[in-house]
Amino acid sequence: MLKITNLTATVDDGAKIILNGLSLTVPKGEVHAIMGPNGAGKSTLSYVLTGRDGYDVTDGTVTLNGEDLLEMEPEERAAKGLFLSFQYPLEIPGVPTLTFLRTAMNAQLKARGEGPISAPDFMKKARAIGKQLKMTPEMLRRPLNVGFSGGEKKRMEIFQMMMLEPSFLVMDETDSGLDVDALRIVADGVNALRSPDRGMLIITHYQRLLDYIVPDAVHVLSGGQIKASGGADLAKTLEKEGYDAYV
Repeated sequence: MLKITNLTATVDDGAKIILNGLSLTVPKGEVHAIMGPNGAGKSTLSYVLTGRDGYDVTDGTVTLNGEDLLEMEPEERAAKGLFLSFQYPLEIPGVPTLTFLRTAMNAQLKARGEGPISAPDFMKKARAIGKQLKMTPEMLRRPLNVGFSGGEKKRMEIFQMMMLEPSFLVMDETDSGLDVDALRIVADGVNALRSPDRGMLIITHYQRLLDYIVPDAVHVLSGGQIKASGGADLAKTLEKEGYDAYV
């Protein structure tokens, strides 16, 4: 599904290499986790995958379902089913949450050659998913993320993810700043989207999220490269021993 081969990426007009020959494959239907120390390149990987400005790919390839992801604009990548859950979700004053999300859904549907979702169908789906994530109607009526706590912002990211139903999810430290109750709610939403046709890449510092979202594979990212890979138990080893062996 997602195949990364020898990916090298720089910032500051090539002055600093962040990803240095990274290779990784996430098959369809699997959940993979990436762990690593600060500055390893974890967030940079998510930005490169989704096409954020300021990151230059100097070598390597990235394909999603066999298509060249690096040749696409960010909106094209989204229309192909790529979704990024931000570590620090943005607030957009004056833009109602549901208006924003319905506009995004219809833009993606149009890019795929499909018709728009009707207002009644959209609201029915939004209410059902909001109830599942324990989101009040008042939360959904607010401008996007405005006045939300850190946990509410992360829950809103999962809400958007469940509404859009992307084919590949990239979660950049979604567990950051969550208490135990919020972590469980977020994890339940992510687990509800696990399917044989969907892949996920979870970027995290801590093993605790992986107690709730058990990955098929765990990879250690350090110095811009995958240094080790293993099963879910690797995360527990990293939690106990740290990253010294890979730095």
